[in-house]
Amino acid sequence: MLVFAIVGFALFIATVDTTIVATALAAIQHDLDAPINWSGWTITIYALGQLVAMPLSGKLSDQYGRKKVFLTSAVVFVVAAFCCSLAPNIQTLIAFRAVQALGGGAFMPSATGIVVDQFGRERDRALGLFASILPIGSATGPIIGGLVVTYWSWRGVFVVDAALGALLIVLGLIFIPRSEPRTTARPDVPGILLLALSILAAMYGVTSLGDVHRGVLSPHFLVAEAVAVLAGALFVWHTRRAAAPFIPMVLLRGKGFGVTNVINLLYGAATLGLVALIPLYANRRFGIQVLEAGILLTVQAVGTICVAGLAVLVIRRTGYRKPIFTGLLVIAVGLLVLSLGATVLPPYLCLALAAGVIGIGQGVAVPATNNASLQLAPDQAAAIAGLRGLFRQSGSIIAVSVTTAILARSDEPGLALAYVFAAVAVTLAGILPFVRLVPEYRGRW
Repeated sequence: MLVFAIVGFALFIATVDTTIVATALAAIQHDLDAPINWSGWTITIYALGQLVAMPLSGKLSDQYGRKKVFLTSAVVFVVAAFCCSLAPNIQTLIAFRAVQALGGGAFMPSATGIVVDQFGRERDRALGLFASILPIGSATGPIIGGLVVTYWSWRGVFVVDAALGALLIVLGLIFIPRSEPRTTARPDVPGILLLALSILAAMYGVTSLGDVHRGVLSPHFLVAEAVAVLAGALFVWHTRRAAAPFIPMVLLRGKGFGVTNVINLLYGAATLGLVALIPLYANRRFGIQVLEAGILLTVQAVGTICVAGLAVLVIRRTGYRKPIFTGLLVIAVGLLVLSLGATVLPPYLCLALAAGVIGIGQGVAVPATNNASLQLAPDQAAAIAGLRGLFRQSGSIIAVSVTTAILARSDEPGLALAYVFAAVAVTLAGILPFVRLVPEYRGRW
């Protein structure tokens, strides 16, 4: 249990980092005099870095051992967090956030590998408990972030990151057992770079649309998106032909994997992307202050915590499809309530209710989504965990990039966000019939 507590602490830190920065977004924008579409990169570049790091760290943990990768990622996270606290402008902050994400993104796959090694036949329940750990970080992060931003500065949130990461390094060095390498295969660096380039170019193109002087016919947009498409096509071509691609094609679209990947993409867009913008929504539409707005993310996380543990305990009885269907439906309802705003209830109460409903939906769905498809290839648990994170972070990147570009061009950002919440709610409802294609639970894997 001590090992589980340490790797769980790593996931806690990574989650705290995301929610702290989401709470500090308005302060960062004001202090560094940055447009909202570029300030949003402090969230999206972190998601991109995690997206690249997750599949890569899964491979590296198999090649060099779980503990080495886990501790190396913690060191990268700490150093980059400290550098973020010193950033003089938005460009420097974005660059250091990208590096920090490489460390934070490596936590989940290496932690998954460590848990699989340590817990044997009980690994499904142990992995399901990750669904309870992540919301704890989501619950405490906004409170910490709100207090630090209100009484100190947004720079203080990165100092907190560095301090927590340093503690993790000490605990990991002492208590995590050494693990032996499981493969000699080298990471697929060309594939990783092509995927990163494709997403980065797409992000830049969408972000450029936030400038009122640029439209879809602007060279900035057209060239960036052309590069994204070309890099994406080369990535697929490379993946089909590489002897050991960092994302095997069978895990991308193989039977059972394809629909799970799409669900994780939309789940990430809603719960990692749009949820991070709830404090901004509360501030821009209703004038709610930073600390109070950040607490809405705490309410969302508490909703997850209240049901995630129960969902883990009954997952062998319910299977995967029922909780995924129910959870996505509840999340869609919560987003719809957010979009309606204060039509009946007082604004803060309405937002808190919506955030809590979204959290409950997450708690129902995430244990099943964490385990779905793992039984298809249990020997590739770390790689599948990395792929799961890749699609969730991709959804987050798409949601935040598109939304902040819309907000930058809108005369009423709060109302524009409401429309985005409604659109994603409808999209989630549209994917529900396809949940029946998710591989069902068939006993211990």
